[in-house]
Amino acid sequence: MEWLDKLNEALEYIEGNLDGEIEYENAAKIACCTVYHFQRMFSYIAGVPLSEYIRNRRLTKAAFDLQGGEKVIDVALRYGYESPTAFNRAFQKIHQVSPSIAQKEGTFLKAYPPISFKITIKGVEEMNYSIVKKEEMRIVGVKCLLEKNVEDNFKTVPKLWQDVAQNGNLNKIVSLMDSNSKGILGVSACMDNLDKWEYYIATETNKEIVGGMTEYIIPACTWAVFPGEGPMPTAIQDIEKRAITEWLPTSGYEYADAPDIEVYLNQDPANSKFEVWIPIRKNL
Repeated sequence: MEWLDKLNEALEYIEGNLDGEIEYENAAKIACCTVYHFQRMFSYIAGVPLSEYIRNRRLTKAAFDLQGGEKVIDVALRYGYESPTAFNRAFQKIHQVSPSIAQKEGTFLKAYPPISFKITIKGVEEMNYSIVKKEEMRIVGVKCLLEKNVEDNFKTVPKLWQDVAQNGNLNKIVSLMDSNSKGILGVSACMDNLDKWEYYIATETNKEIVGGMTEYIIPACTWAVFPGEGPMPTAIQDIEKRAITEWLPTSGYEYADAPDIEVYLNQDPANSKFEVWIPIRKNL
């Protein structure tokens, strides 16, 4: 399947550059998606963040090199560690022994083989979705900056939600809702053409900006919309994972360079009703 072929070609690029520079931009380009979406797809499908996979693969190859008689300092530099101390710390975290011990015959070490992606037939479980084309959407709310390494934001985004709930800004956002508003939005504006990645908690509205708020124009795009309900954040994470690992690979679509959107239709985290919006385009 072409979609998986592209993803596996990106993995081949990573594997071929473990002893050099790995540019996420290059891997994403091979996979025909944005850097943000490549990282999300990888973590959902592989079950491990991209940076952790690369680190595990490099330290696996480092162990082979050490057992082949190479010097610790040479191996450390080859796999991107500027000092033996940093290399020693990372190596011990994976292998539970120091690099010098790893050089000795008979030492037990861990190996993380390279992965490849394949379609696996699972039990039949329906998944509701719709395809929606939208013109530009104006949203107003609050935002925070995101790191280009997606996993670094696992604390940033929840903290923004916590702050918004505690400082009264969530009520301000609710007050901005009008006939255009469907709910409270979580918007990941992480396109490749942006110098900065940002996350918004906002609502679609035509009302004027109130104090402490900011506006953002979501570009016109087509989205695959997946409804869901259940306790947060487990329920929405499950829908996002199924959309990426089950629906997208067989849909004839691929990621478009537009924001991911979460639509929260109520304010009950124990029984949340929501929609996940994934930007899509026909496979090129």
